[in-house]
Amino acid sequence: MAKAADIREHMDVISSDKKTVGKVDHMEGTDKIKLTKQSSPDGQHHHFIPLSWVDHVDQHVHLNKSGADVTAHWQHGRQ
Repeated sequence: MAKAADIREHMDVISSDKKTVGKVDHMEGTDKIKLTKQSSPDGQHHHFIPLSWVDHVDQHVHLNKSGADVTAHWQHGRQ
C-alpha cells in the first residue's frame, strides 16, 4: 500500500485507465487525499479519495480504480 508521506501537493492523480482525475491539494488526515477545487469537473468543490484506492506513487499518484469508478464514488466537500 502506498504511504501518505509519498504523496505531495500538486501531484496528478491518475486512474487505472490512465485518466487524470485531479491534482492533490493535500492529505486530509492519514487516510484521505483532498483534491484541488481547480481540478474538479465543476471547479467549485473539493473531492476526497481514500488512500486505499492508491496503487502506487511515483511522480504521480496512481489509483487502482477506473476514472468512472473514482468519480462515481469519491466524497464531495466544500472546504
